[in-house]
Amino acid sequence: MLRQEINNALTGAMREQDRRRMATLRLINAAIKDRDIAVRSAGKDDVVGDNEIRTILQKMIKQREESAKIYEEAGRLDLVEQESQEAEIIRSFLPRQMSEDEMRNACANIVGEMDGSSVRDMGKCMNALKERYPGQMDFGRASGVVKDILCGKSSAQAS
Repeated sequence: MLRQEINNALTGAMREQDRRRMATLRLINAAIKDRDIAVRSAGKDDVVGDNEIRTILQKMIKQREESAKIYEEAGRLDLVEQESQEAEIIRSFLPRQMSEDEMRNACANIVGEMDGSSVRDMGKCMNALKERYPGQMDFGRASGVVKDILCGKSSAQAS
């Protein structure tokens, strides 16, 4: 479904002659096709699903944000603008991102549901978060929150 949405957006961008959007959408399609090829070469007949496409999009956004930061430090504001525009185009295909408070609440709920009691439960909690909230949060930051919650629980139990 997400793949079709991206292709429809590409068709629209071509009609409107929006060069930046066309180029960005083609980059997205290329990244998805690369992942499809990797999946097939691993012996699976499946194509990449929406959750994996969201992961690809998040990675692409992160790359653009890092590039924009480097360009800004180098004084290349034209390239900063280009990277920011690309990131916004990519972001438009992701669900709304959770706020910091929403992310913390979701992490706390998952740790409670998974009955997490120590850092050893981190993988189980992160898998549940990724399954339940695909594309809605930065899982790098979420993992720090989950770790803090689990460490707080294990130190409270040791007392």
